[in-house]
Amino acid sequence: MSHAHEHDHAGGHGHAHSHSHHGPVSHDRAFAIGIALNVVFVVVEAFYGWASDSLALLADAGHNLSDVAGLILAWAAAAAGRLRPTHRRTYGWARASILAALANAMLLLFAMGALALEAIQRLQSSEPVGGLTVIVVAAIGVVVNGVTAALFMSGSKSDVNIRGAFLHMAGDALVSLGVVAAGALYLHYGWVWLDPVVSLVIAVVIVVGAWGLLRESLHLAFDGVPDGIDLADVHACLAAQPGVVSVHDLHVWALGTSEVALSAHLVMPDGHPGDSFFVALAEQLEHRFQIRHPTIQIELDGIADGCAAPLHLD
Repeated sequence: MSHAHEHDHAGGHGHAHSHSHHGPVSHDRAFAIGIALNVVFVVVEAFYGWASDSLALLADAGHNLSDVAGLILAWAAAAAGRLRPTHRRTYGWARASILAALANAMLLLFAMGALALEAIQRLQSSEPVGGLTVIVVAAIGVVVNGVTAALFMSGSKSDVNIRGAFLHMAGDALVSLGVVAAGALYLHYGWVWLDPVVSLVIAVVIVVGAWGLLRESLHLAFDGVPDGIDLADVHACLAAQPGVVSVHDLHVWALGTSEVALSAHLVMPDGHPGDSFFVALAEQLEHRFQIRHPTIQIELDGIADGCAAPLHLD
């Protein structure tokens, strides 16, 4: 007969959570300001893009509209992640942030595909654009996107969802700088082909970022080990604990974009190590790997329960 002890973050028995001080930080104010700024800018940019017949401005307005949708999605997901668990959803709604990131990536890829198609068609019949208008409006975009990105800077280091919003808006600020440069070159050289070319470059830059977001969100949606965590290092950390002779059934996955969970079986022939062992282990896992929801089972002898080990840990 083996001895099992399931340990949550608090070091106690059962399922008494102590995540409140580590829960997702609210960025409601940042989301509200960012969405308001971008909605106003989309209206301004779309109007002047239409008035000046600039595909680059219209394309960027369309992209900024998708930014608004993305910010709303991320905000809703962040709010859902703060909902308390229920008997039906014992992990709460934390995974909503992963699904929001996945939806954002697909939205961006679709929008940029449409943009690239339109830019290619415009290249075949380039028309003059209002260069000064492009410069002024895009310069406003640099400020709007830069301010929005700054609002999310503080939370971007600890939450993939917030980091996605930050990188997206910072990237948009750089793209707007590119539009400013294109407008200036058009005014100086009169290159009518530059506007659709800049649109294509914008599409490529955003697709590269969106592809990374799609890859990571899909990985997390299928319970992949979050980026930045090496499963072999986690295994070594557990195996190095006093009294542990082997580790098996090790799983690490994301509950959401800011919470990581772990479950593992530790073989300890000398028996139950006491609650202080679990408290110390939980602190190590949080400090080294940002894993805040560990569940550990202690066994006197290894139990063959049919769970296959990861290939590189065999």
